[in-house]
Amino acid sequence: MGIKNRLVLMNFLQFFIWGSWLLTIGAYWFNNKHWSGTEFGIIFSTMGISSVFMPALTGIISDRFINAEKLYGLLHFFGAAALFCLPQVDNPTTFFWVMLVNMFFYMPTISLSITVAYNALIAKEMDVVKDYPPIRIWGTIGFIAALWVVSLTHNETSSNQFYIAGVVSLLLGAYAFTLPKCPPMCKGEKSASFTQALGLNAFELFKQRKFAVFFIFSMLLGAALQLTNAYGDTYIHDFATVDAYKNTIAVRYPAIIMSISQVSETLFILAIPFFLRKFGIKYVMLFSMLAWVLRFGLFAFGNPSDGLWMIIMSCIVYGMAFDFFNISGSLFVETQTDSKIRGSAQGMFMMMVNGFGALIGSFASGYVIQKYFTMADGSKDWFHIWITFASYALVLAIIFPFVFKDKFGPKVLGEINH
Repeated sequence: MGIKNRLVLMNFLQFFIWGSWLLTIGAYWFNNKHWSGTEFGIIFSTMGISSVFMPALTGIISDRFINAEKLYGLLHFFGAAALFCLPQVDNPTTFFWVMLVNMFFYMPTISLSITVAYNALIAKEMDVVKDYPPIRIWGTIGFIAALWVVSLTHNETSSNQFYIAGVVSLLLGAYAFTLPKCPPMCKGEKSASFTQALGLNAFELFKQRKFAVFFIFSMLLGAALQLTNAYGDTYIHDFATVDAYKNTIAVRYPAIIMSISQVSETLFILAIPFFLRKFGIKYVMLFSMLAWVLRFGLFAFGNPSDGLWMIIMSCIVYGMAFDFFNISGSLFVETQTDSKIRGSAQGMFMMMVNGFGALIGSFASGYVIQKYFTMADGSKDWFHIWITFASYALVLAIIFPFVFKDKFGPKVLGEINH
């Protein structure tokens, strides 16, 4: 296969693993195990806990000690072992620890896959801003395929979703060792400082105003992403308790409805090069924040019957909300940092989005929902939950343009530091 097709397959499998359980674990938790909502919020925090340090740590390792593609493969082997253990767990505490181990191995593979892909494209003298988005689309397609497989085989509430993810993780682990070599760029170099010796150079990016603001808002947007991951599928499942909605298509196949979000992603990923060159990173991220406002607002007013169009529209704008800060953000980091810290810089971006951002989203939302929006009978006031989340995104959108000054426009895109 050509290099693009090889990277396409890597991305497809990478996100198939995540899509096999990410949006359906809530249904497994509540409808199969019947464990509490408070404990479920803690389970989703495992992504944040692992992302606080694992992507940055593995980024440092790939920059200094071991080929990124080999480390990538090993992590998927270990992740598969943890996934196979999850169905055997019969209490929420143990489930938390096993899921945390799984996340320790999976979350760093997201940033490592970006490092491997960018390195391979640059080695072939390709334009990462132009050529990477069409490749990354296949990650989203993989996520959609996993959702459909799990939903159509009626495994949304079954432990089989973890077995499916585990098998694919094993396959990707083996495939990783066939990917183009991505050797550590700093191996053998003498370190001029203690920071360099530890491979912590990327943290010095915080000294630059544009990166400090960029990373802080990436963290805050990561919290918004966590909200939709944790509660989107569960929100639709809850309509099954209402007689007027329980037999609607959306309630019967919620994962398929939610997969519209990923279909939308594929379209907005293709639009990223145009929007970055036309508007710059500042306005692309602003568009993302406004899209999050719509995402949550439409959920608030939607329902599976006459309001189904609002749920579908919410899923469509999700593509812009996610891609315009996640994919664009990784391209911003790649083109604005030195190649010697490419792995650790991407790891830091992942740390802010899926680490601190996810932790904020998990714990804050869990507390707010439990204290203010959970009824005496255990049901949730979804309207006010989504309105609160929409207000949060709106505040970010109002503040961001005044504090972020970097344009990252056409001229900057032509000056890649490699």
